[in-house]
Amino acid sequence: MKKIAFVFAGQGAQYSGMGKSLYDASPAVKALYDKAEENRPGTMAQSFSGTAEELRQTVNTQPCVYLADLAAALALAERGIHGELCAGFSLGELAALAYAGVFSPEDGFALVTRRAQYMHEASQGMDPGMAAVMKLDAETIEKVCAETADVYPVNYNSPGQIAISGTKAGIAAFKEKTAALGGRIMDIPVSGAFHSPFMASASEKLAEVTKDMVFRPADIPVYANLTAEPYGENISAALTAQVKSPVLWEKTIEAMIGTGAEVFIECGPGRTLAGLIKRINKDVQVFSVQDAETLEAVCAALEV
Repeated sequence: MKKIAFVFAGQGAQYSGMGKSLYDASPAVKALYDKAEENRPGTMAQSFSGTAEELRQTVNTQPCVYLADLAAALALAERGIHGELCAGFSLGELAALAYAGVFSPEDGFALVTRRAQYMHEASQGMDPGMAAVMKLDAETIEKVCAETADVYPVNYNSPGQIAISGTKAGIAAFKEKTAALGGRIMDIPVSGAFHSPFMASASEKLAEVTKDMVFRPADIPVYANLTAEPYGENISAALTAQVKSPVLWEKTIEAMIGTGAEVFIECGPGRTLAGLIKRINKDVQVFSVQDAETLEAVCAALEV
């Protein structure tokens, strides 16, 4: 059987109703959400019927997407489909660590809730934004960012796509400078300048929380955004540095393919990661599971 990798969606992929059909169809998913609701009342309402603006707020987005990510993986497991290695995009990395048994889903939910609060606090007092830049190479984007105040290259997504992060004024100046270079820029629906130096205070606070946590050895390799390599022993350091550092997604996927991964299943809302993986390597199979319908489609495709 082909080697299967799970990848977990990040912030920006959220939508109202995510996780609902899996909650209705899967006992494991229902238990996941019911337990989360006990610890953070209102999470299910936000996930299943929240407004776009409500879900755009970091303090709501991250807990809700984390649950939707794990919901897909749990539903796949019930059908006998398991990842042999995994990675998560930004926020999704916490879901990947929980899936790999580094901490329990409940401990991960508590951690992601704190992470969201700290990243929200780090965004206060500024007008933050993020945008995806297409049709320009990394060197050009890095050069323009270096010449522009308050904007940084942060997510190395795929060939021809890098995300920038910073103040909206900085992003506007970046857009002006790159207009003549043929770049195409699309705003990302988030409420913070994530994976940039603006998140330094969030990283410091998260370090205080994670330094005393007990992390178990991962059941399967979990590839870190920070290094594009499997997590080592110092999980706290990598996890906390991640929030203020670039996401090396293209290198991560290439590294996973290098170990023999042939099938990638995106777990969680949207199909963003599936699209990026297809741009990185056209030879691997790519699927997405975000609801009961896509779950059935993947099971049929993999003949499970």
